[in-house]
Amino acid sequence: MNTLMPARAHSLVSATLDTPTHGVIELSHDWRARAVPLLVLTGGMRLRELERYSTGRFALRSGYHFLKDGIIEFVFNPADHPEVDLERETIHVAGDFNEWRGADTVAWALRSHEVCGQPVMVWSGPAAAVLKGDGAPVRFKFVTGKHLWLSVPLGTPNAVRDEAGNYNRVVDPERTGLHLFSFQLAAPADLARTLSVGWAQRQQSESVPLHAGGFFYALKTDLPLGVEARASGTRFRVFAPRASKVELSLCAALAEQGKAHRYALVRREDEEGASGVWELTLEGNLHGWFYWYQIEGPKDAFGVFDPARRVLDPYALAVVNREGPGIILERARLGGVNDGFKTPAWHDLVIAEAHVRDLAQRAPVVADEVERRGFTGLKKWVESEDFYLSRLGVNCVELQPLQEFDNQTREEYHWGYMTVNWFAPASAYAMRPEAATGVRELQELVRAFHARGIAVIVDVVYNHVGEPAHLMFLDRLYYFEQDAAGNLSNWSGCGNDYRASSAMAQRLIIDSCIHWMKIFGVDGFRFDLADLIGRPVLEQVEAALKKVKPDVILIAEPWSFRGHIAGELRDTGWSSWNDGYRNFMRDFVRGAARPETFEYYLKGSPWYYAKWPAQTVNYTESHDDRTWLDVITENGDGDGHLPTVNDRRRTHLMAAVLFSSIGIPMLSAGQDFLRSKHGVNNTYLRGDLNALDYQRIHRFPSTHAYFADWIAFRRSETGRLLRHFSRATEGFFEFRRGEGAAVAVIYNADLSQGPERLLFAINPGLGDAVISLSDWADKDWQQLADTERFLPPGRPAGTQRVTPHLFVPALGCGLWRTQ
Repeated sequence: MNTLMPARAHSLVSATLDTPTHGVIELSHDWRARAVPLLVLTGGMRLRELERYSTGRFALRSGYHFLKDGIIEFVFNPADHPEVDLERETIHVAGDFNEWRGADTVAWALRSHEVCGQPVMVWSGPAAAVLKGDGAPVRFKFVTGKHLWLSVPLGTPNAVRDEAGNYNRVVDPERTGLHLFSFQLAAPADLARTLSVGWAQRQQSESVPLHAGGFFYALKTDLPLGVEARASGTRFRVFAPRASKVELSLCAALAEQGKAHRYALVRREDEEGASGVWELTLEGNLHGWFYWYQIEGPKDAFGVFDPARRVLDPYALAVVNREGPGIILERARLGGVNDGFKTPAWHDLVIAEAHVRDLAQRAPVVADEVERRGFTGLKKWVESEDFYLSRLGVNCVELQPLQEFDNQTREEYHWGYMTVNWFAPASAYAMRPEAATGVRELQELVRAFHARGIAVIVDVVYNHVGEPAHLMFLDRLYYFEQDAAGNLSNWSGCGNDYRASSAMAQRLIIDSCIHWMKIFGVDGFRFDLADLIGRPVLEQVEAALKKVKPDVILIAEPWSFRGHIAGELRDTGWSSWNDGYRNFMRDFVRGAARPETFEYYLKGSPWYYAKWPAQTVNYTESHDDRTWLDVITENGDGDGHLPTVNDRRRTHLMAAVLFSSIGIPMLSAGQDFLRSKHGVNNTYLRGDLNALDYQRIHRFPSTHAYFADWIAFRRSETGRLLRHFSRATEGFFEFRRGEGAAVAVIYNADLSQGPERLLFAINPGLGDAVISLSDWADKDWQQLADTERFLPPGRPAGTQRVTPHLFVPALGCGLWRTQ
C-alpha cells in the first residue's frame, strides 16, 4: 500500500507484557525504516530481542490489516463473540465506506479463513474502496446478516467512541501493524518494580511504563483468603501480586488504633498456585480484634500503592465503617440461617424491589430511630401481622445493596450502590457495628422474611467500587479496567470499572456470593450493570453458585453505559431486567404502542431477550429515575403525588398487563399505593422522598387491593396459565385486535395446558372500543376482574358477559375464565 507518511517523529504509546519475558511495544504510527527502533528498558532489566510484530496478530486484535498490492482484509475473530452461531448466522462488515449498510448485501459478507492458524471470518478487497482520499481514519463494525450489531471487545486497540456513545473500530492508514514491535526480556520481569520503555538515542526523556498484560490477570491462587481464627492460631492471607511489602496492623480495641501492633507478612513462593499470596500466622484466637493492611509496590501509572494508607481486607467478614478497620470473626461462631426455607421456582416469583430504610422508616411498629435505620427495625416490621409486603402477597423481596458501602456517617441515607467490601454487611444498618452485630441482625432479618414465605434477593454491585477504593491500593492494575496510559475506564459512570475478568477478581465475586448464601441464607442475587461483568464471568459465577445452591436466583441488570448484553445471556441460566418492557408499558397505557409490541411483551419477550419464560424480569419502575406514577401522570409538573383519575386507571392497566405477562413480574415497593417522589428523578441520597408513606394505602385502598388481588390470582392454581416453566406451544396464545389500540388475548387457546382458558381484554385508548370475539363468545366465560376490582364469586353487580362484540371502555380491561 502506497501511503504518504507525514514527516513527524514517532512517539511511544504503550509497552505491554504478554508473558513474564515477552511483550509488545506500540508506536504512534507505522515505522517504515528497515531497522527496528532503538529502545531501552529502564528499571534494571534488559531488552534482549526487538522485532516486528506479525500483522496477522494485529488483525486478530484490531479487526483489519493490509495485504500486499493495496488490499485490505477485515478479520472477525469468533472467539470474541461466542454467542454468535456461525452455522446459522452470516457476518458482515459495515462502516463509513458502505453507509453502515453492510448487512443488507452479500457483497460485504465475510468468508471462513485462517489467520495465524486461528479460524476467522474475513472480507478482502481494494483498500481504495474503504479508505478516504484524505487518509483520515474510517470507522467500521461487524454485524450479523440479521442486523445484530456485534459489540467491540474491551481492550480493542483501535476502538473509538462516537458522539452518540457507541463504540466502533477504525481503520487508520497510518497504523497498519507496522507500528508494533515484539520484544523479549533477558529475565522474567519483576512486577513489584517500576519498569518503563524509552528511546535510546533521544535527548528528551520520553518513556512509557511497562505494564503486565494477559498473563498477569490470570495469576491466581486456590488457597483460602482472609482471616482464619482458631484456638491454634490466627492466619492472615491476602492476594497482592505486585506488592513489594505487606504489613498487618492489629489491635484489641478501637481506642488502641494509634498503638496497633505491626507485623510483616511473608510472600509465599513455596508451592505452585500461591503466586501473589502474602500470609502470616499469629498465636491465639484473635476473634473480635481489629485489623488492616498497609501495602508498598511500584510507583507507576498503574498503581497507587501508598504505605501510609490503611487498606481494608477484601475478605473482611465485618467492618466498623467504610474506612475499616476489619473485624476478625471466627467462622465457626457465625452459624447460618438454616431455616429450611425452600426458594420458589423462578416462574412462580413475584418480586418487590425495596430498600431497608425505605421499608422501615415509617413502618407502624414500635422502634426507635436507630432501629429504623437498619436490619433490626425492618425485622420488627417483617414480623408484624400488618407487614406490608406480606399483605400485598409477594413471595420475594429484592433488597437494595446490603454489603458495606461508602456513606460517610451511619445516619446518612444512601442507596448503597458504592460498595467498598463484599463480605461485610453494611455497618450503617447495624446496631453496634464495632461489635459486628450486623452479622447476626441480618441473619435474623432473612429468617423473618423466610418465615413470611418471602425469598430474599440481594442487589450486588461488582462492576465498580465506592470510596475509599481499597482494592485500588491493593492492586489498581489487577482489579480495575484501564487504558495503556493508566486512565481508568468509567462505563459504570461511577469513576471506575472493576476488572471482573481477572482470575482473582472473578473469585472474589464468587467467594462473596457463596458467603452470603451460606452465612446469611439469601436466595439469590441481582447483579448491577452486569454488562460490565461480561457473559464469560457471569457463566462462571452461575456454575459456581449452583454447585452450592442449585435453585439460586440469578438476575442481571444487563446494561451499562457501554452496552447491553441481554441477548448474549439467553443461552445462560441468568434472567434479566427488561428495560424494553418498562419503556413499552409507559407508552402502552397512553395509547402510543403498537399491538404487535403488546403481543411480544405479553408473551415474555421470546427468543432474543428470553429463551425461556422466566428469563425476563418484567417491571415498570425501579429505584432508578422517576416513579411509574411521576412518569405517566397527567400533571404538568411530572408530580404524581396527587394523581388524576386517569393516572390511577392507567396504573391499574399497567398492573393487569404486568401480572398477566409471561416472565417474572417485579414491583417497586409502594407502586401499589401510587407512590410518588414528587417528580424528582434521582433520589439516591433522598431518604425523605424514598421512605414509604404507608398512609397512602388508606388513601388509595382500591388500588392497593387491585394489585394484591392480581398477585393472588397469578399465584393461584388458575394463574398457572400465566406462569410458564418452558415456552408455550405455538397455539397457546390467540390475539384479537379491536378498535384503536384495544386488544384481547386468549390463554391456552389450544388446550395444551388443560381445560381452562383465560381471556384478557384491554383498551389503553381514551375512547371506548369493541373487539370482535364472534367465535369465542359462545363459551361459558366467568368474569374475574375488571379495571377496578377482582369480582367476588357469583354474578355481582357490574359483571360483564363476553359477547361477539366485546365492549371495552376507555382505559379499561377485563379478565374472564372458562373451562
